[in-house]
Amino acid sequence: MKIIVTGGGTGGHIYPALSFIHYLRTVEPDVEVLYIGTEKGLEAKIVPDNGIRLETVDVQGFKRSLSPDNVKTVYKFLKSVKDAKKIIKSFAPDVVIGTGGYVAGPVVYAAAGLKIPTIIHEQNSIPGVTNKFLSRYVTRVALAFQEAGAFFPSAKTVFTGNPRAQEVADLVETGNVLSQYDLVANKKTVVIFGGSRGALKINTAVVEALPELAKKTYQILYASGEIYFNDDEFSETFAKYNQADNIKIVPYIKNMVEVLNDADLILSRAGATTLAEITALGLPSILVPSPYVTADHQTKNAEALQKAGASLMIKNDQLTGNAIISAIDSLLLDDKKYREMADNALREGTPDASVRLYKVVKEITVKTPSKGDANG
Repeated sequence: MKIIVTGGGTGGHIYPALSFIHYLRTVEPDVEVLYIGTEKGLEAKIVPDNGIRLETVDVQGFKRSLSPDNVKTVYKFLKSVKDAKKIIKSFAPDVVIGTGGYVAGPVVYAAAGLKIPTIIHEQNSIPGVTNKFLSRYVTRVALAFQEAGAFFPSAKTVFTGNPRAQEVADLVETGNVLSQYDLVANKKTVVIFGGSRGALKINTAVVEALPELAKKTYQILYASGEIYFNDDEFSETFAKYNQADNIKIVPYIKNMVEVLNDADLILSRAGATTLAEITALGLPSILVPSPYVTADHQTKNAEALQKAGASLMIKNDQLTGNAIISAIDSLLLDDKKYREMADNALREGTPDASVRLYKVVKEITVKTPSKGDANG
């Protein structure tokens, strides 16, 4: 099998793609994979680091307001479609999968024009502009949230879940990871983070909460984000409370999946990849959706888990130190409520997401021969 995967810009588009590629290599050891991204996106570093061949096209997103830059965007899109067709013809894939981001647009569109089977994977409950556009041309639309199906042609949609969930669920135990952060094994642990770059609102609320959190019987591992860890506004407070026995504050958690596997509760934003990870582990959560994302999709993501009884949600403008303490205590100090939420989270997980997506790939590549058509 030969497959092209495309998606980029943020980790939320890249990591599900990599998770599926890793699974694919276990069931199809001879698979040939080509990843198409951009030179400026995170994929330019992450993909080669994972031993995957990368080709690039030059594309950018539309401005939401009237802007002369949109003329340039249209030009780049048309040129990138042409460039993508050359790459696709040369590689001759059996299927092309797009996982979101601007780069997926021209690549998947070009593949559909060449009559190659195509799939887009939508990680969020509210789809982005690119996937809405592509849904008119692709063979299948794979969903991580059932709620997203309302935005796509029903005949094309299939619920698979997020491949990142299966990679997390299949994780082999690695011992007491928390000891790497000077925390105690077998003690209730809350992991708090605001994304790879951190979040100002979460930092401010955590600083308010630290005096009380330092008195608790549970322990806290907090990733503040690099830019905030050394910021004059926070660094002195972080240094002080890093001396507490039950608190550890770091700029970034590199082995997040392993850490979550040893955690009891998470407080975070509501990005799709994070939610895939925590539901795969059956991990209860307190979600603070970012209000700064397209179509407020993180709120919809969080509402889906809250409705399922798998999460508590605190709106960004309602987040305070007291709100953090109250939410954590309401779960960790109530064993019955905690167990119910853990069971509900696990039910929302899709530990076979890559298996499901692979079945879709096999279905459309068997029904729709492509290589002979990739000359148009």
